[in-house]
Amino acid sequence: MRTLLTAAAMTLVMGGAALAADPIVGTWQTIADDNGNSGQIQISECGNAICGTLVQSFDSSGKAFKSANQGRKLIWDMQNEGGGKYGGGKVYSPDRDKTYNGQLVLSGNSLDVKGCVLGICRSGGKWKRVK
Repeated sequence: MRTLLTAAAMTLVMGGAALAADPIVGTWQTIADDNGNSGQIQISECGNAICGTLVQSFDSSGKAFKSANQGRKLIWDMQNEGGGKYGGGKVYSPDRDKTYNGQLVLSGNSLDVKGCVLGICRSGGKWKRVK
């Protein structure tokens, strides 16, 4: 009986740990792109990976507008590598219409975004957590 209770307790504890969201999950405000536009990216768990979808767009004056990219995944297949680092996935940059090999580094409420193609890298700047 004691073994059964211990096993049940361990199952609950392990199940609770599995339900805990990855610390990167949330809504993030990007920096302005080459066109002066910025956006909010909803980062979530997508199966065993991390993905991010553009949920809101802002013009250079900060006014919200409906972008053709809203609802589009701009981050996909990112893997948590530990220590706040994420990699192995892709980042799409709408202003340049390019897909990069992505790297994300989480530090508190700041997310450093970077992407590389054929050894040429571009910084997506430091995004700030909105919620």
